[in-house]
Parts: sequence; structure tokens; C-alpha cells
Amino acid sequence: MKHIDTIYKAVLEGNTKAVHGGVEAALKENITADQIMQKGLIAAMHEVGCLFEAGEFFVPEMLIAARAMQSGLGILKPYLVASGAKAVGRVAIGTVQGDLHDIGKNLVGMMLEGAGFEIIDLGTDVLPENFVDAAQTKHADIIALSALLTTTMPKMQETINALKAAGLRDKVKVIIGGAPVTEPYAKQIGADGYSPDASAATRLATKLMVESDSTS
Repeated sequence: MKHIDTIYKAVLEGNTKAVHGGVEAALKENITADQIMQKGLIAAMHEVGCLFEAGEFFVPEMLIAARAMQSGLGILKPYLVASGAKAVGRVAIGTVQGDLHDIGKNLVGMMLEGAGFEIIDLGTDVLPENFVDAAQTKHADIIALSALLTTTMPKMQETINALKAAGLRDKVKVIIGGAPVTEPYAKQIGADGYSPDASAATRLATKLMVESDSTS
């Protein structure tokens, strides 16, 4: 499909205008929104992740590609809603209380959206009870916690404790990340996983959803 190839290449190049044109042309050719998303946008973002892990793409390239993808997704969303297309899962993401850094959090959110997840972006300086509310009222499948300051990392533990206190811990997965965060720390606080970057976070979230589906 010519238009799908155009979209795919445009995402890799971070060409927002070409993504727009490709998506609109594909829709006019009666290619379904789901096909455009799966074969154009999601496939391209998967390749972006692979290129990042191979050291051929870096954070700026990932950001540019993710923004181009989001522009195409913005056009498709009404069509996807109308067709009843379901997201892979719902992720509530935020930077923990006391921390105002958001570049890493935003990139993870965009990469997850590019992988077919619905994103609930809670922003920065997010209280533990706000994550609990997202799990409770917005039915998030995964809570993604970000921290760039070592002084705010304890808020990750507090958030997990708050989920336990609300009786929600067994209903939601918790993943954590950020420059000072490590795999041992994730295990120490009882998180379900840790990722060092946005590409790994996408793979981790997808894996957790597959595991969750297989046990439900």
C-alpha cells in the first residue's frame, strides 16, 4: 500500500506534514483507520525503538518521530473511536510528587501511544492519591511512575503503598523509570518492572499486558 509506506517513512523521518498527507490520502482510499494505525504508525514506532536500541537513533530523533506519529494519530482518533477499535491497554503516567521533570515522561507516553496504548497523562508533581484515582476511576491497567531526582524516588514506594491501601495493587501493574532509578530499586519497592528508556518501557508494558491477558 503506497500511502501506508509513505506514512511509515514519514514517521521515521519525523516529517509531520508528510504523515498528515499520507493519513488523509489513505483515508480517502478507504483504508481503515486501524490498518493505517497498525501498519503505518505503530509499525514505524516499533522500528524507531529498534533503531534506538541499535544506537542508530537517539532521544532527539525519537522525539521528532513520536511527534510526527502523534500528529497522524490525532487525525485517526475519531475514526478509531467510531469503529470501536480497542487500545492495547490503558496507562496512567506521571512524574512523582516533588519532581517537575517531564521530558522523559513525555517521550515514554508518546512511545506507548505509538504502540497502541491509551495514555492518561497526569503531568508532573503527581500525588500518590492521584495515581490511585487514575487506577480507580479511569481503570488504568498500568501505572507508570517517573522520577529524575533521587530525593523524589521514595514517592514511588508511597504510590505503591497507596495502591495497596486502596485495595488496587493486584488490579494494576506498576512500572518505574528515570535517570536515578534501577532494576534493584524496582524490586525493592515491589514494582512490576523497570525500564531504562522509552523503547524498553514500551516493550515492558506490552509484555505485562500480554501476561495479564493470559492469566485473566
